[in-house]
Amino acid sequence: MTLHHLRKLALACSTVVTTFGLSACDLAPAYKPPTFIVPSSWHGQAPFAQAMPADTVLPRDWWKLFNDPLLDRMEATLTASNPDLQAAAERFIQARALVVQARSELLPHLALGAGAFDNKQSADRLFRYKGNITETDEEYHGLASWEPDFWSAIRNHVRAQKQFAQQKAADFAMSRLSLQAELASAYVQLRGYDAQIAIYDQSIGYYQKALQITQNQLEHQAAPRLDVARAQAQLYSTQAARLDVQAAREVTEHAIAILTNASPSSFHIEPTQVMGFRQPHIPTGIPSELLQRRPDVASAEREMAQANREIGIARAAFYPHVSLQAGGGFAQNGFDLANLANSLWSYGASFELPIFEGGLRRAELQHAWSAYRETRDAYRSKVLDSFREVEDGLSRTSRLDQENRTLQKAVEATLSTQNMTMTLYQGGVGTYLEAIFAQVQTLQVRIHQIEVATRLYQADVGLVRALGGGWNVKLLPTMDQTLSITPLQYDNLHHPQPVGGVNISQNPEAFEDLSTQAPSAPSAASGKKLAPMPMQ
Repeated sequence: MTLHHLRKLALACSTVVTTFGLSACDLAPAYKPPTFIVPSSWHGQAPFAQAMPADTVLPRDWWKLFNDPLLDRMEATLTASNPDLQAAAERFIQARALVVQARSELLPHLALGAGAFDNKQSADRLFRYKGNITETDEEYHGLASWEPDFWSAIRNHVRAQKQFAQQKAADFAMSRLSLQAELASAYVQLRGYDAQIAIYDQSIGYYQKALQITQNQLEHQAAPRLDVARAQAQLYSTQAARLDVQAAREVTEHAIAILTNASPSSFHIEPTQVMGFRQPHIPTGIPSELLQRRPDVASAEREMAQANREIGIARAAFYPHVSLQAGGGFAQNGFDLANLANSLWSYGASFELPIFEGGLRRAELQHAWSAYRETRDAYRSKVLDSFREVEDGLSRTSRLDQENRTLQKAVEATLSTQNMTMTLYQGGVGTYLEAIFAQVQTLQVRIHQIEVATRLYQADVGLVRALGGGWNVKLLPTMDQTLSITPLQYDNLHHPQPVGGVNISQNPEAFEDLSTQAPSAPSAASGKKLAPMPMQ
């Protein structure tokens, strides 16, 4: 748009003065988020079919789908006290304060001033003025200034700051979802390590019995010493592998401690025997709903809206800048101020119109347009990425579920093979090499099945995160709700009224005690134990 076109647009706008503002011309382009044509179904399994509303709702406390009370308590602790989440909430509070700062430019600014001085000249000064050598003066005055917003530059700045606050609210929601998903994934990993350790413990017990059998066979000259060496090697290598998993479990436990705002040294989760999670049913809905469910998509859209307002601000710079000032008071060389003769006043207006600035304004407008197009590209990229993440989650959960079911059958088969080969060895029919091979295969398959089950539950968590974790764009604060205080509010400045579900701690000092231990009550799965492997 050329300067000629901008001036024609300005002449078409009315500038009727109201009580505290103007019916001004908004030079920002008409804003409307891009409308994407989304696929009617996914490439993988096409789960996005028409469904009843209740079937497409993902609960905001989605972790309860796993049916683990300990996970429920830790998620509540994370939401209330995680330091990274509290910092994200404070960034939203700061953004709300910026809204108030920007809006203050729309209102008249009033100030009071006072001054006094006492001056004495030297009596021996050369060319001294004959008269009083002392002089006093006092002044009390008031000042008022206001900038009429003819071209909505200030208003667009206010709107941009409100949209920035909404963006920070969406960023908070995304931080909360990411941390909740990180905690759930880490907890699933920890329970996976517990199940692996239980399997190693069972295998170690089995191998100890196997070693005793080979030693008995050696004493009766029914087996060579090589069988004993093989049994010992199998036992010791399994014990070493268990120690490696135990170390990984401790590191994961430390990560969970940090997420729940606890010191790793005082944090402990009691181990369990098996992974007792319930396989969650995750409602996916229809594709068009995804853009309303993702906080990061909402954040990208709000950033695009801000860039649109910046274009209006850049356009307004081409037009005259007007400001009004007024002042008045009393001045006198004494304390007798309250009379009309000692009064003073002034008022005026300034008018500034850019004529030639070497292309500065045009470059700023060009920059604003390019920045806006960049945000549109980033928004489109975020939308495509959100669809990819859901596709990935659907593929992982489907294939891993099938793989886990298959491995469960393989575990049953290898356990039978292990027991039969050991029975044959004791009867002198089979070799211990066959027994060792069956033991190694059994342990590998059992550990692999637990690893796949762990990845399956983590994929469920990832799918929930990709679907927005039960969040909806309607949960964002409105433009008016982003204001943290009113123009005449002087109380409750430390903790503004929460909006948009963004809560900050009223007592941050309470988080300084890092000695709080994790709830060590076992989960619903801890009462279950692995069935011992028979030794025939």
